[in-house]
Amino acid sequence: MKKQLFAGIVAFALVFCSIPSLQAQTPVFTHQDTLRGSITKERAWWDLTYYHLQVKVNPADSTIRGANTIQYKVLEPNQLMQIDLQPPMAIEKVEQQGKALAFTRDGNAYLIQLAEKQVPGSINAIEVTFGGKPQVSKNPPWSGGITWKKDAQGQPFIANSNQGDGASLWWPCKDHMYDEVDSMLISVTVPKQLMDVSNGKLRNVEQHTDGTTTYHWFVANPINNYGVNLSVGDYAHFSEKFQGEKGLLDCNYYVLKENLEKAKVQFKDAARMLTAFEYWFGPYPFYEDGYKLIEVPYTGMEHQSAVTYGNGYKNGYRGRDESGTGWGFKFDFIIIHESGHEWFANNITYRDIADMWIHESFTNYAESLFVEYYYGKEAGKAYVRGTRRGIKNQKPIIGIYNVNYEGSGDMYPKGGNMLHTLRQVVNDNDKWRQILRGLNRDFYHQTVSTQQIENYLSEHTGYNLSGFFDQYLRDVRIPRLEYKVVDRKLKYRWANCVQDFSIPVKVYLNSKEKWLKPTTTWQELKGVNKGTLLQVDPDFYVEAAEVAVL
Repeated sequence: MKKQLFAGIVAFALVFCSIPSLQAQTPVFTHQDTLRGSITKERAWWDLTYYHLQVKVNPADSTIRGANTIQYKVLEPNQLMQIDLQPPMAIEKVEQQGKALAFTRDGNAYLIQLAEKQVPGSINAIEVTFGGKPQVSKNPPWSGGITWKKDAQGQPFIANSNQGDGASLWWPCKDHMYDEVDSMLISVTVPKQLMDVSNGKLRNVEQHTDGTTTYHWFVANPINNYGVNLSVGDYAHFSEKFQGEKGLLDCNYYVLKENLEKAKVQFKDAARMLTAFEYWFGPYPFYEDGYKLIEVPYTGMEHQSAVTYGNGYKNGYRGRDESGTGWGFKFDFIIIHESGHEWFANNITYRDIADMWIHESFTNYAESLFVEYYYGKEAGKAYVRGTRRGIKNQKPIIGIYNVNYEGSGDMYPKGGNMLHTLRQVVNDNDKWRQILRGLNRDFYHQTVSTQQIENYLSEHTGYNLSGFFDQYLRDVRIPRLEYKVVDRKLKYRWANCVQDFSIPVKVYLNSKEKWLKPTTTWQELKGVNKGTLLQVDPDFYVEAAEVAVL
């Protein structure tokens, strides 16, 4: 595993350092990065089947205590298991069948010595007791941890956000994305005046004599670690039923009491979102668990079946239109974007955070599809093109594998424009829609790699897209269509790109539409007069430049 990891890092570093402006940004990785980001031998031998996470939240001192029952299937013999929990949280004891197990700590990883022989095919469980004062998020949701706030009435208002930094910031788990637990019970105990809202459906509420209440939420579908959430507040609740492709979907909304009337208006975007995205992507992936929007003290996150919301009951993103076109003011960005992740992040989930573009590029693009569904194709096109102003092209979209290292933030606007460009190449709206729906059907509730998504799109578009993805995911250059007119011949080629970049492109020659099939070597089109104006269709994320005739 270490040899494989080292080879991968060296290979990436050679590519990375071939771009001079990026050499200084090449990161240095540690043993802890490997423990966190790779499928270690202490992880590989067992498969998660079930969690029962029990958590007691104490707002008075910002502590969390509890236990997690971890059920697993043995895949191959081994007696050492890795469970992750980050300081200042700590595992206090581990038991199996009532017997205490020995463990050692290696930074964020606990290595547990199992006493009973682990027989392949058997289903076993351990119970991990833990506690502490979890890391406070300095800038949620961009930095991981728990947010401890108070609402306008002085009541505690608490939520987690931990994508990238890891769910093990606050609870012990197998903290790697490749292995999703099949189902999960989340039991959260809070002071009696508060409510916890977590993933899945509310199974039971218990009142205790010590002045606390426990909320039991059951998740019937596989769920990624970072999608597990607790949202604690003095909530008001309202609900509706959505008639979707798989029947009636329970939609529940939890907001601070003072925002109830505003939420009843603003959250109408939820049903609009479900209508549009079921059209584009197929059925909502978690009918058994329902759909929730939950107000939290930060902007929002895509927690599975429990999308969190803090956008101030305004359209746009915190009142801004990220596209600069005006179309972004037609919807609440957080409701649409974070809910779009139910398809791309929660249904189809990356195996390694280096492939985070699978979540963010598709969901960024989904915003324009929402606009298109309600306001027309030209509006959708304008929106996605408008997001290009956020592209920096400073480092590749793909990150570094096996060390928990994500790629560039360009995975949002550049990734969205990459997919929009691919749609132009396909040039068949119904076929494109069926490809998007096919992704969510064929990778239903799976963790995937970039290569799987690349292969799927190549197969179903009918194009070899290896050069296309190398260009947009692994390179920072914008492809340039170079052209010149010589002896009534238009000569053209792709430049400023990888060697095998070769997509067809729609251009306008003196306003007349024409499809060209450039490669990185000169091609020619006869019967073109000198002075002909060439314009590339603006929906392709490429550049064009006339070159001098020598």
